[in-house]
Amino acid sequence: MKVGLDIGGTKTDAVAVDDNGEIAGRVRLATGWGPDAVIRTVLEAVRVLGTQDAVDASSIRSVGIGIPGQVEPGTARVVHAVNLGVDELDLAAALSPHLGVPVQVENDVKAAAFGAFALHGGSGSMAYLNLGTGIAAGIVSDGTLWRGARGTAGEVGHISVDPRGPLCRCGQHGCIEALAGGGAIAERWGRPGALPVRDVFDAADAGDPAARALRAGLATGVAAAVRVLVLTADVDVVVLGGGVTALGDRLMADVAAELAASAEASPFMRSLHLQDRVELLPAGSPAAALGAALIGASRSELDQTGVLSRG
Repeated sequence: MKVGLDIGGTKTDAVAVDDNGEIAGRVRLATGWGPDAVIRTVLEAVRVLGTQDAVDASSIRSVGIGIPGQVEPGTARVVHAVNLGVDELDLAAALSPHLGVPVQVENDVKAAAFGAFALHGGSGSMAYLNLGTGIAAGIVSDGTLWRGARGTAGEVGHISVDPRGPLCRCGQHGCIEALAGGGAIAERWGRPGALPVRDVFDAADAGDPAARALRAGLATGVAAAVRVLVLTADVDVVVLGGGVTALGDRLMADVAAELAASAEASPFMRSLHLQDRVELLPAGSPAAALGAALIGASRSELDQTGVLSRG
C-alpha cells in the first residue's frame, strides 16, 4: 500500500492506494503554516488514513508528497513554498524517521499531471493544465513525466501571448498567467469576494464591461495554453484542473469558443481538432494525491532495485 499527499496552501488531501491502484482511503485536513506545522500535517494525515477500515497501516511501503514550490531534482528538498511559509525543507529527512518508510517529493502540478494521467487510463500522452492562482502544466507520455533539462517543462504560464497585455508578476506583459491566473484576475477585478473569478463571470453575465473583458481574457489565456501544449508536445489530450475549473461548463464553453475562432481563421489549426482534445478534470478528483502516491512508490522501488517501475 502506498500513500500520497497533496499539500495545498489551505488544505492537504491524502490517499492510500492499494496494489491494484485503487484508492482505499482518503482524508482531507487543514494545512499548517510553516515547516514544523507542515510536517505535523503530513504525520496526522498518514495516522488518520491508517485508522480507516480499508487501509492496513502496517502494509504502507512508501509516502509520496506533492507540494507547491521548487523541488530540487533527485531530492526531497523543497524551497520557496511561499504559500506554506516554507523557505527550505527536506521532507524526507524530517518525515522518514517518524514514518519508517521512504518519502519522495514532487512539485504539486507535476504530481497532479501524473495522477490525472492514471485516472485518464494511463496510456498515450497528456498535458495537465492547472488553472489556479497561477498557471502551469505537467506533461506525461507513455507513463513518463517530462520535466525537461532544468525541471521547467510545462511552465506555460509565463509565455507572453500579448505584449500589450496586463503586467505579469514575472515582469513581462500579457503572459498566459496574467490573463488567466486566478490571482491576477482577482487583483485586476479589485472587489472583495470569496470567489472572485466566479464573481467576474456572474458580473459578465449581467453585462458589466470590466468583467466581460476579464472573462474574455481568461478564455484567451487558457486557449493559448492549450495551443502551446498541443503545438509543442502534440499531446493526445489537455486536461484542465485547478480551482478555476470549478466554473465547469461556463469556463469550457468560453474556451471552446476561443479555440473555434482560431480554427475558423486557419486550416492548419482546424486540422488539430483542439476542441476535441480538451477535457475537464472531474470536480473533487484526487489527482495530485494519487499522482504523489504513484511517484513515491515508483521512486522508492528505483532506490531499492535500481529499476524504475511504471506502477
